[in-house]
Amino acid sequence: MACRRAGTRIGDIVREIRQECATRGHAASETLVAFVVKAVVLDPGNDFNVDQTFTKKDVQDLIQLCVTKLLDTTNPSLSTMKMQVYFDTNYANRAELLSEQHRVLEGRLAPVVRDITDSHPRVQEEMENVYRKIVSYVLLSSGLGSPTDIEVVREVTAALQSVFPQTEVITFTSLSKKSKEQQLKNLAMLVTGIQLYNKECGKGGSSIDDLPAILSEAIPSATWMVDEGLNTCHTLAHQYTALLESMLEDPHRYLQLSAFKLKEALFHVRQYEAFLCILLSDAITSAQEVEKMKVQFATTMEQLKNTVQNKVSTDTKEVFPLFVALSNLWTSFQDEMLLLSFLTNMTNNLQQFLEIHSQLFTEEVLTSLLEGVTVKSDEERIRETMGTRVNVSDFKNQEWLFPETTDNFDQLLIQYHGFCAHAIGVKGLTLPGNPAIGILKHKERCYVFSSKEAAYIFAQDPEKFIQLNIEKAKEHIELIQLLELHHQFEYLAPYAQARNADKYLMKPTTKCDSSTQTDTHILPPTIVTSYEWNEWELRRKALKLANLRRKITHAMQTDLSHMRRENSTQVYLPKDVSTQTKRDNSSNVPRPQIFLKGLRGGSTPTTHMVKVDLTRAADET
Repeated sequence: MACRRAGTRIGDIVREIRQECATRGHAASETLVAFVVKAVVLDPGNDFNVDQTFTKKDVQDLIQLCVTKLLDTTNPSLSTMKMQVYFDTNYANRAELLSEQHRVLEGRLAPVVRDITDSHPRVQEEMENVYRKIVSYVLLSSGLGSPTDIEVVREVTAALQSVFPQTEVITFTSLSKKSKEQQLKNLAMLVTGIQLYNKECGKGGSSIDDLPAILSEAIPSATWMVDEGLNTCHTLAHQYTALLESMLEDPHRYLQLSAFKLKEALFHVRQYEAFLCILLSDAITSAQEVEKMKVQFATTMEQLKNTVQNKVSTDTKEVFPLFVALSNLWTSFQDEMLLLSFLTNMTNNLQQFLEIHSQLFTEEVLTSLLEGVTVKSDEERIRETMGTRVNVSDFKNQEWLFPETTDNFDQLLIQYHGFCAHAIGVKGLTLPGNPAIGILKHKERCYVFSSKEAAYIFAQDPEKFIQLNIEKAKEHIELIQLLELHHQFEYLAPYAQARNADKYLMKPTTKCDSSTQTDTHILPPTIVTSYEWNEWELRRKALKLANLRRKITHAMQTDLSHMRRENSTQVYLPKDVSTQTKRDNSSNVPRPQIFLKGLRGGSTPTTHMVKVDLTRAADET
């Protein structure tokens, strides 16, 4: 609750400051006002204690100081804050910018995709309507011409007909939604590749811009513009540094120049220089990527010509991947055009912040101030100290890094944006550090110095000078971003997060009452029906699978599948087999011999018959 109340109070302060500025005819964004509030609170000269609750009088004083600072348009410090807020809220690196661009493009195409995938045509007229929608999607996705140009629409339709005839709409509509979306993307890439190939062959594509040639001319122009800005920055930074050094050496010069806000102007031009270096690095990266893509595009186009040339028909497996490759390369060219436009706009918009120097110091005034002052460039200062370096034996408890003893010496992360760690807090100057003197590694952080003497003084008590640099950053809050001191002010919200006024701009209390509530089932249930917890059930399934290995594979052919695919049937080949059966056998048995006596009668009237069996026994045979 305490944190919430503190955030609400900050939001109220920001809104009240904006209203006060508006009544005086000065518009200020929430981000800028939040930035100025941080500057005023951190400045030790204003006597605000961030660890204590602000009284009503403190709040009124804070509002008044912030309004005064915001209305002082001649203050280089305010201009630096505006520049930092602008760059932090508008700049995006290559990956972020391209990701956002692709997301926006997909969002614009989403209604067209949804209209196509949700269509279920029944009659011929509806199928033709779906096909026209597919042509529109392909044209919008590729960006190769205007959808209102009849000639462009005809070229896209002809290219689409060659890979996706209208008769295939029925098959297309029977697919699942994801399959439809994927096929639409594939068709868009194929048609784009075909259009690029036709343009190369002189068979259309008059509306397609020559992006490689445009980029080859535009990138050097953008780089030159950034270089011009950097040259102006370097000149001003060297002159301001020379004037500040003369103020430290001559008290009379200090009284003469104290009315000019030279330190704030120096910090402003150094910050402008840092932002231009980021843009220049992006421009150089774009130039390198474009050169690589031009070579790849030419190679792919030549390979496609060799594949298609003088052939009545070609295999889709050979040409389709080449069409897709051309489409992807062209999309990369379009991305580089977007990046180049973004970098150019950022460079042009940053120039407005440099105008304050011409208001503070006209050429006549600056020339008169520089009379008798030696102006040294950063390169000259580094060359003067190239022959000197730290003697490691003079320090027992400090670790020094040198090129010959450290791997990836040029890739070390140097603190304070590469400026001398001693000159910032002691002199209030941003002098370029020379790594050849030696890099001091203190608590896993690396520091460079502008001279051997500065290195020795800093190394005697690093914590003291680190604290001096922090105090200097509190006096000039623009140094937090310039010198990359966010780790020293972790309780401050980053500028990108300060867009909402309710973000905490000061250190919150360490204790607060809080509560949280968690949904019972925040994610939809995921039930795996094949999961088994029983070990014996798993064994039973394993035995079942093992038993299948001994089974025979059968296949059959039906009337519907006849002559449509190859079929195979696994059978056992016949083999010769003999079986032994019963055999014939014989045995001799005794012949029956039976005699009857008295059948003819006799002398007596009664006939007496006698039967005599003379058959031999079976065991006697």
